[in-house]
Parts: sequence; structure tokens; C-alpha cells
Amino acid sequence: MFNVVILAVGKIKEKHWRTAVEEYSVRLKPFARVVVEEIAAEPFRREADKEKAKQKEGERLLVALSKYSDSEIIILDERGREFTSVEFADFFSREARRVIFVIGGALGFGDNFSKRTFTKISLSKMTLPHELARVVLLEQIYRASTIVSGKSYHY
Repeated sequence: MFNVVILAVGKIKEKHWRTAVEEYSVRLKPFARVVVEEIAAEPFRREADKEKAKQKEGERLLVALSKYSDSEIIILDERGREFTSVEFADFFSREARRVIFVIGGALGFGDNFSKRTFTKISLSKMTLPHELARVVLLEQIYRASTIVSGKSYHY
């Protein structure tokens, strides 16, 4: 069984995103223990505040990650490695039994966070809202789990 932590900046506010997250969380129970930890998003009003907001969110993420020193940390980044679902299943099954996926907020990651030597993967070359990224990530973890265990979901 996989242990997965999704560390995400920001809360999911809309009901349709929460419903999708809950659906995949239920589907994943036979395959993985998934914990979602939300980090407060930093408010910003002006263009000049955006970099400060990203830096503060990065500091919060680093503090949150400090308790997971024995885990593989993977950040979602549009410049990260892309996979097919089968390739992701292989990658996912070879990683540490506890994997931490980090999803940035609306502004992405600040340099204080993204320049570290974390493994970076991409769900798409397109930018996704952080709520949708969380749903897509959970679906792909579920898909990878079914591929690895030989269950029929991926065709």
C-alpha cells in the first residue's frame, strides 16, 4: 500500500472540485493511504505583492515538508517531466513508499522553493488551476494504482 501526502497551497472552495477530490479519495482507499494537507495561500492585491506572496507560501511549504524527511518529494511544475499514464504508474511504483506531492497556489512557486532539488513532474504543459491539478493528480494516482495492481480501469 502506498502512503501519499498531497501538500497543497490553498483550499478548495467550490463544491464540484471537493466532490471530485472526495470521489478519488474513496476510490484510492484499497490502494493507498492519502492525506491532503492544505497550506494557507498568501493574499496579494497588487502586482508588486505577487513575489512576496510566493516567497511566504514557499516558506510555509518548507516548514510543512520538514516533518517528511524520509519521503520522496515531488513538486508539480509545468517544466517538470511528463509521463504517459503507464509511465507514471511505473515511476510511482518505484518511488519511496511515502510520496509527497506538492501543488503550488494560484501564483505557482517562488524561487525559494522551486530552485531546490526536488523531483519535478508535469501534469500538462498547460497551466491548470490548483483545484483542477489536485483532481487530476488524484485521478492519475488512482489510475497508476490500478495499473500496478492489475485492476481494469486503464484501457
